[in-house]
Amino acid sequence: MNLKKSDLVTVISGNEKGKSGRVLLVFPGEERIIIEKVNLVKRHMRPSSEFPQGGIREKEASVHISKVMFLCPKCGQPCRLGKKNLEEGTKVRFCKKCKEVVN
Repeated sequence: MNLKKSDLVTVISGNEKGKSGRVLLVFPGEERIIIEKVNLVKRHMRPSSEFPQGGIREKEASVHISKVMFLCPKCGQPCRLGKKNLEEGTKVRFCKKCKEVVN
C-alpha cells in the first residue's frame, strides 16, 4: 500500500467520484482508507458523556484503496506512485507522471 496518512487523494469511482481530501486513517490489512469529508454516513448515537444529547451524527466511512488515486502536489493530477532507492540508501516515493519525489 503506497498511501500514507495526510496524503492528498481523489476518488476515481463510485458515488463519491471527483471528490478529494486528506487521508485520515489507513487500514492496510483491509485495504481501506478514511478520507476527510468523503463518504459521509449518519450514525445514531445514544446519550453518553461525550455526546450528552445523543442524536444523529455524520462521520466518514472507509473507502476501498482501489477507488482512490494519489494527487501529486507538483503536477496536481491523479497519478500512480512508484518507489525507488536513493544513493544514501533511503527509500522514497515518486510520482510516475512528473518523476517528482514525494515525501
